Amino acid sequence: MTISIIGAGAMGGAMARGFLKGSIFKPSDITISNRSQGALDCFADTGVSLTTDNRVAAANADIVCVAVKPWIAETVLREIKPVMDYSRQTLAVVVAGLPSTTITEWMRKDDGSVPPTFLVMPNIAIAERSSMTFIVPVGASDAQTATMKNIFDDTGNAMITEERLLGAATTLASCGIAYAMRYIRAATEGGVELGFRATDAKNIVLQTVKGAVDLLLANGNHPEAEIDKVTTPGGLTIRGLNEMEHAGFTSAVIRGLKAGVKQ
Repeated sequence: MTISIIGAGAMGGAMARGFLKGSIFKPSDITISNRSQGALDCFADTGVSLTTDNRVAAANADIVCVAVKPWIAETVLREIKPVMDYSRQTLAVVVAGLPSTTITEWMRKDDGSVPPTFLVMPNIAIAERSSMTFIVPVGASDAQTATMKNIFDDTGNAMITEERLLGAATTLASCGIAYAMRYIRAATEGGVELGFRATDAKNIVLQTVKGAVDLLLANGNHPEAEIDKVTTPGGLTIRGLNEMEHAGFTSAVIRGLKAGVKQ
């Protein structure tokens, strides 16, 4: 199985790095295309095929991933349409906010055929095989859907979902990784104010967040159940949590998530 990634920017590049570290594709199975040669140079020694011609990348892969900015998506999709063979190729579109109806319109050939398509939304942790990825099948078979999920499960955790939820999924996981990092930055700055060196504070916060995630993944508990274990009556933890809530912590997180959903 071969895959081409069209677009080597932040997301396309992260996907390529994740696939290179994964177990599904060998480097020789991967093609990366980008109009600018500079974005390809960092992959020169990885063993993947590199090209600045999107049509070459699209013609020679079982799965064609288009990971470009929304404002150039139409140009790229119309460019690769003539060279794609819909009877043997699958299209994965990694473009935020682009509806499947529009993609289908752009990709429909004169004979009325359209490719089996997936709307795919990873986050940048895919580079370390730790992405939360959402997949929406559009005209794809169960077997094709299972293959696509397997690919992205190998780079983290993949969920098949409905298109109506993709905007919410994007803000919760793709935008959400930035929100999580903002908490880490804030906690690190707090650690500096408490007396730690910045590097030490960051490492403490990173391990603490990792510990919280590992604990919840291991036991499946609701976060509040674990919080109850460390909030002793009159203790420091509950004082800290209550101060955060007085400042609107939970409300701010929810409002930020809702603001990130494209209207």
